[in-house]
Amino acid sequence: MMTKKSISASRAPLIIFLCQMITALEVPLDLSQPPTITQQSPKDYIVDPRENIVIQCEAKGKPPPSFSWTRNGTHFDIDKDARVTMKPNSGTLVINIMNGGKAEAYEGVYQCTARNERGAAISNNIIIRPSRSPLWTKEKPEPKQVQEGDSLVLHCRPPIGLPPPIIFWMDNSFQRLPQSERVSQGLNGDLYFSNVRPEDTREDYICYARFNHTQTIQQKQPISVKVFSMDSMNETIAANLSDSDFYGARSVTERRPNLLTPVGSTSTKVELRGNTLLLECIAGGVPTPVIRWIKEGGELPANRTFFENFKKTLKIIDVSEADAGNYKCVARNVLGSIHHTITVTVKAAPYWITAPRNLVLSPGEDGTLICRANGNPKPNINWLANGVTIAIAPVDPSRKVDGDTIIFSDVQERSSAVYQCNASNEYGYLLANAFVNVLAESPRILTLPNTLYQVIANHPALLDCSYFGSPKPEIKWFKGVKGNNLHGDEYVFHDNGTLEIPVAQKDSTGTYTCIASNKLGKEENEVQLEVKDPTMIIKQPEYKIIQRSGQVYFECTIKHDSTLLPTVTWLKDNSELPDDERLIVGKENLTILNVTDKDDGTYTCVANTSLDSVSASAVLTVVAHPNPPFDLELTGHLERSIQLSWIPGDDNNSPITDFLIEYEDVMHEPGVWHYQTEVPGTQTTAQLKLSPHVNYSFRVIAVNEIGRSQPSEPSEQYLTKAANPDENPSGIQGIGSEPDNLVITWEPLNGFQSNGPGLQYKVSWRQKDADDEWTSVIVANVSKYIVSGTPTFVPYEIKVQSLNDLGYAPEPSEVIGHSGEDLPMVAPNNVQVHVINSTLAKVHWDPVPLKTVRGHLQGYRIYYWKVQSLSQRSRRHVEKKILTFNGNRTHGMLPGLEPYSSYRLNVRVVNGKGEGPASPDKIFKTPEGVPSAPSFLKITDPMLDSLTLEWGLPTYPNGILTAYILKFQPINSTHELGPLVEIRIPANETSLILRNLNYSTRYKFYFYAQTSVGSGNQITEEAVTIMDEVRPVYPRIRNVSAAAAETYANISWEYEGPDHVNFYVEYGVAGSKEDWKKDIVNGSRSFFVLKGLTPGTAYKVRVGAEGLSDFMSSEDVFETGPAMASRQVDIATQGWFIGLMCAVALLILILLIVCFIRRNKGGKYPVKEKEDAHADPEIQPMKEDDGTFGEYSDAEDHKPLKKGSRTPSDRTVKKEDSDDSLVDYGEGVNGQFNEDGSFIGQYSGKKEKEPAEGNESSEAPSPVNAMNSFV
Repeated sequence: MMTKKSISASRAPLIIFLCQMITALEVPLDLSQPPTITQQSPKDYIVDPRENIVIQCEAKGKPPPSFSWTRNGTHFDIDKDARVTMKPNSGTLVINIMNGGKAEAYEGVYQCTARNERGAAISNNIIIRPSRSPLWTKEKPEPKQVQEGDSLVLHCRPPIGLPPPIIFWMDNSFQRLPQSERVSQGLNGDLYFSNVRPEDTREDYICYARFNHTQTIQQKQPISVKVFSMDSMNETIAANLSDSDFYGARSVTERRPNLLTPVGSTSTKVELRGNTLLLECIAGGVPTPVIRWIKEGGELPANRTFFENFKKTLKIIDVSEADAGNYKCVARNVLGSIHHTITVTVKAAPYWITAPRNLVLSPGEDGTLICRANGNPKPNINWLANGVTIAIAPVDPSRKVDGDTIIFSDVQERSSAVYQCNASNEYGYLLANAFVNVLAESPRILTLPNTLYQVIANHPALLDCSYFGSPKPEIKWFKGVKGNNLHGDEYVFHDNGTLEIPVAQKDSTGTYTCIASNKLGKEENEVQLEVKDPTMIIKQPEYKIIQRSGQVYFECTIKHDSTLLPTVTWLKDNSELPDDERLIVGKENLTILNVTDKDDGTYTCVANTSLDSVSASAVLTVVAHPNPPFDLELTGHLERSIQLSWIPGDDNNSPITDFLIEYEDVMHEPGVWHYQTEVPGTQTTAQLKLSPHVNYSFRVIAVNEIGRSQPSEPSEQYLTKAANPDENPSGIQGIGSEPDNLVITWEPLNGFQSNGPGLQYKVSWRQKDADDEWTSVIVANVSKYIVSGTPTFVPYEIKVQSLNDLGYAPEPSEVIGHSGEDLPMVAPNNVQVHVINSTLAKVHWDPVPLKTVRGHLQGYRIYYWKVQSLSQRSRRHVEKKILTFNGNRTHGMLPGLEPYSSYRLNVRVVNGKGEGPASPDKIFKTPEGVPSAPSFLKITDPMLDSLTLEWGLPTYPNGILTAYILKFQPINSTHELGPLVEIRIPANETSLILRNLNYSTRYKFYFYAQTSVGSGNQITEEAVTIMDEVRPVYPRIRNVSAAAAETYANISWEYEGPDHVNFYVEYGVAGSKEDWKKDIVNGSRSFFVLKGLTPGTAYKVRVGAEGLSDFMSSEDVFETGPAMASRQVDIATQGWFIGLMCAVALLILILLIVCFIRRNKGGKYPVKEKEDAHADPEIQPMKEDDGTFGEYSDAEDHKPLKKGSRTPSDRTVKKEDSDDSLVDYGEGVNGQFNEDGSFIGQYSGKKEKEPAEGNESSEAPSPVNAMNSFV
């Protein structure tokens, strides 16, 4: 059967230590052996007097030992005392005192002896003492009356108990008294005050003594302390002394430090080796002294030195002889220092250097027992044999005592015995039992056969081979069934038979054989070793900072040996996770929902297998807005300043960076908080500037990286005294609203700025440069005053001064204002126009005299308009444009002119009131320019070798056309272009038949017009000649045209082909290499509006159909209009105003016409009804079906009447007298748009305007015609 043993990597050092301590001389219990004490009570045994006394003594041996006791050095006969019994098969005594017995009767020194035929072992001397918790002696402490600033010691003097009690101070409410650098408890239990304060006054200073063994607490009578403050003493002195004596009384005086304990300048301290050294130094003084410790001639031991009780206690643990020396405590405050030197001597109770160990020998062997101890002073060594001093013990010729060593030679079975070594000095003793057991035994291996050891790779492997034999067997190890003897540095062979492989690897796995042999025989045993892969955390939890109510996720991914079963456990602050449903533990993760402050801490992922354990930790910091400050206090009250202090709230793990201070003006703006100032987060006070006559209340807001805290509770209110105003109103202006007045305005002070009640203003003014006296008036708390009867546009000096019931503000500064403006009186002279090119002209004029401007000169304004196009000789709607040039300019540029046109302009001067008269109109003409693209290009009638081209005139000829240029070239199936052919066509042609073309060939055409200036934009198209006489049917997009405005353009096209085709429009800047931009057309419409274009820019455009490969129209080029000049005109010249007036007039006219028709044509009104009732057959209206007239109906042919007409009776439409045109609203495009953005100009707008371009009048049905059509 195989036994499995797992060696944890973390326990390996401990196992090595234990294996080394276990000796091969551990005798199996089935063999004869002297007694060995296995358990005993402590040397100094303090027992609870309320419970039975149990004195332990356990031992082993073969045969089993018998037990006996001595008390105070004499035999203790337990059979004679009914209260004392010994446990069966044990030496443990039980003394029954529960039923009337007294523990004090059994005080003494006890020793146990365990004996069998091979020797006797003895226990330590066990001193039995019952614990004591005596009461305090009856006393009434005297009340303590001390002066503020003096030192004070309240003595505890607890009763002497066993063991000594634990001392602490509390009040009547069982609350521990707070301790600090100023007030603290000494090592002796006394309460020390370095200096007393009035708040130390109380009547319940109570010292408590807790006795742990009896679980009792004793209480001293309360001590009363009354501290007399200097203020109360001054009041008492003032009642009995003269003024001079009274003012001699002083406040709390600062004092140099003085030592309260220890007394004097030097003292001594003796401490035993291994104990804890405690040195104390408590000082009095004002201010409270600070204590510092130094060691003369050396350093305080690192890692063993601690400071307690506010550095008043020096603590050194595990004291050694090296810690002896002089220790100095220094107490210091601002007035000086005092020191005390403590000489420390380190003594030592005996301690083992080499304790005697059991000795197993075979007959005829030699051996030694060694007992070596040290101490200060050096201990005495005494040997005993079977509990008897060796000097008087039976003689054994095989032994020889040599000081701390017993030498054995040629031992025999009768030499078996138990020897005791006693090492003692004045500070204690050591007692050790060691037996000599003489046996003759063949080897035996105690480790179970086929034990399986499992270890982690790269960790030590310890293979056990516990054995026994006498003489001591020799141990050898082999690996494998027929392996060689193991040796070398890669193995460690321990005396107890254990084989150690310091760094086990995967190839260390296998069978190992242990062989034990001596002269009496040999024995072997096999064990198995398996080396496993280590468990690793490959994804560790990471440090997290999370806000409250957030969610945090810790990940812990592990990798482990496939044969081991891991478990993952999560800990919080090295303890189990709290039982909280918000904490969700997954297979390899931990999730915390709705994080709160209590979730803050260190989270550890622990991965355990049967062989190893690994862990990784991460800190979770829960942050939040800081808590609001509290305990706001106002101090240092002055008229214009005050000090505000506060206590910061919890920063919630995110340091406070700033404090915002706000104030409320309870008198003027209750409930409204204003910003006062901001201080760093390390500051808890602020000196605040105040204004007079304000009832202040303050609050503080803490700020950290997370955000702001809630505001603190408001401070107490503080009302400042009233005072003169500190400032005058701002924003003072003097601007006339009429030509004969001056309006003085200012921004009034608010209540906070008034500094007192009765706020008013003193308004003063005088004409500048006129040597006039100041005119002043005092007005109420307003913001405007009007001065009447002033000359037109005259400069004035103005000032406004604040005042209240307590007086005036400082003298105000003066500002310059002007009385009211009037319209300019004259027009600019000598207006000249210089035409720069076909679209730009420069205008010059002479400035008007400044006196005639009668106001602030704002600039000059040019009105200009196109009279007619020189190429078409047609009048058009007059659209006046306006350009304003700010400042005292004498010239300006007119952009965006139309080429080859006649223009008029005039110039006017502008001030704050308006425009002056216009200059005489100036006429100028623009030269020719290049034409726009032809309005369309159609390719029809495709034949085998010919195509018919038709085109329209350019929309803007911009001059006299001289010719058209047609270029075309064939396109093969791979879209490669053939040779380019150019044809010049006379300007009066509108169609052309191209002959001698290749059949079934696609051609691309480029077509543009020319003037004498040059060529215009081209229009492109593609077409295909047919293969035979049958006309092919194929989809195509042609006649792409664009109507452009400043920032948008309407694109339209014609389509031939299958239905339900989705179109798209591609466009880009002409001549640019940038990619085409693409817009999808909604539905299968044949128009689209491009928006967001740049004014004055040439664009290329083409139309395509989705789903039809290589199906794209030819390119068209258009240019957006220039940016429109600003128009600033009176309302009377605005198009919308004129249109509104016309609409009103039209409605009135329609009503009159309807009334007239109904009256003359039998409309339904009372007279008509009567006529119908007595109708004469000769005058009855004819019905429609018999050719007679009936009542008026709104038929389709009468729609002009229904819609109304703006056409005068002479049937002409005059546009030059109105600015109300579609151009004004459409930014220059002769068209309109439906609600969905589709363009309808080609169906409505153009049809109305084209006749107006060619003829100066346009026919439209007039009201007279409409009326006559009904008779």
